[in-house]
Amino acid sequence: MAVLLKTLVHPRRPPAALGRPLGRREASLGTHAGAAVRVRFAPSPTGFLHLGGLRTALYNYIFAKKHGGSFILRLEDTDQTRLVPGAVENIEDMLEWAGIPPDESPRRGGPAGPYLQSQRLALYAQATEALLKSGAAYPCFCSPQRLELLKREALRNRQTPRYDNRCRSLSEAQVAQKLAKDPKPAIRFHLEGEAPAFQDLVYGWNRHEVASVEGDPVILKSDGFPTYHLACVVDDHHMGISHVLRGSEWLVSTSKHLLLYQALGWQPPHFAHLPLLLNRDGSKLSKRQGDIFLEHFAAAGFLPDALLDIITNCGSGFAENRMGRTLPELITQFDLTRVTCHSALLDLEKLPEFNRLHLCRLVSDETQRRQLVGKLQALVEEAFGSQLQDRHVLDAAYVERIILLRQGHICRLQDLISPAYSYLWTRPAVGRAQLGAVSEKVDIIAKRVLGLSLDLSRA
Repeated sequence: MAVLLKTLVHPRRPPAALGRPLGRREASLGTHAGAAVRVRFAPSPTGFLHLGGLRTALYNYIFAKKHGGSFILRLEDTDQTRLVPGAVENIEDMLEWAGIPPDESPRRGGPAGPYLQSQRLALYAQATEALLKSGAAYPCFCSPQRLELLKREALRNRQTPRYDNRCRSLSEAQVAQKLAKDPKPAIRFHLEGEAPAFQDLVYGWNRHEVASVEGDPVILKSDGFPTYHLACVVDDHHMGISHVLRGSEWLVSTSKHLLLYQALGWQPPHFAHLPLLLNRDGSKLSKRQGDIFLEHFAAAGFLPDALLDIITNCGSGFAENRMGRTLPELITQFDLTRVTCHSALLDLEKLPEFNRLHLCRLVSDETQRRQLVGKLQALVEEAFGSQLQDRHVLDAAYVERIILLRQGHICRLQDLISPAYSYLWTRPAVGRAQLGAVSEKVDIIAKRVLGLSLDLSRA
């Protein structure tokens, strides 16, 4: 921030002075033929990885692998107030569990690191300094109270809240005077001129005149941390990202990002905005839904391939949609030009059937079946423990025979330790109270059964 303060009182040149203006096609495509494909999944660690995030990561992964490229995990942790403990580790853990590990990440490292935005603050300050020098950005001294009043007034008049660009017109003398009182102002990007058109690889040609409907956005907060708009542009540039595949909620913001690319004199990547993954009833997936987090499905015994299968089966991007596809098949069949603008409706009630198909596939493979035997042995030991009167039920041959006999009848390996299958592992133990609930003649029946057993033993 200290370096930026020196820039704030320097004479400002018009925004076009930094770099050459990009042509319409350049601003929309921005990559050169034959360039390496590099994509990124950039979630915020404000929660654990859920199905919506998995789908975005998967589309990036299979696009990269289909074109011999790299899949990068970058964590956008600039909002320090909303970070969830353990989320950074969980996101990468779950990507590895799902079978789509990143090539570069906070854990794995790589040539474009660091991969945590909180460790890249110098890059954002450098870009902000360049924007300030060119006149494409300016300091904002408006208090939170004033901004809140603007918001309330707009809502009272049934208008969309927007900043009124008040600090844009401050003179150098006024800026210097205010810096003496407030040495850490926020920095806003000057939205000016016609937004460049761009060809989204899913939604086609787009242009959103953000300057006419929005106020100048904050790009660097007073604490030195960037907002999403600046951070994603700076990081995608320095990491050499060739294609940005992200949710369609960012489609409108892309024109704003292209103006930032233009002001910085950088070539933008290709953009492909993916339609949303919704619940079966059309409502949005929410982190408040506890059952959409990947760790929930992993703990419940669902297979990674079943999840990858169902979240692609309900959407688009493939020549055909059929159940039972594996990750290599998804990579082979994926075609970005086949992704439509329609939201994907996810019906999780079908997940057990998807899991049954993938479980049968694993059982049919001898190597995979041996792994299933080991997992089921551990599940039986954990579920029944001291109740195992006969430890021979844990023999690999017996466990494998059970799996082979029940394949196609069960959806998860955990089904085999449910009460319905407890007879496979333990001897039935029924209390007198339970028998009494079945029949009032429990004592008579018991005597006759015991008497019959005694007669048979004497014979």
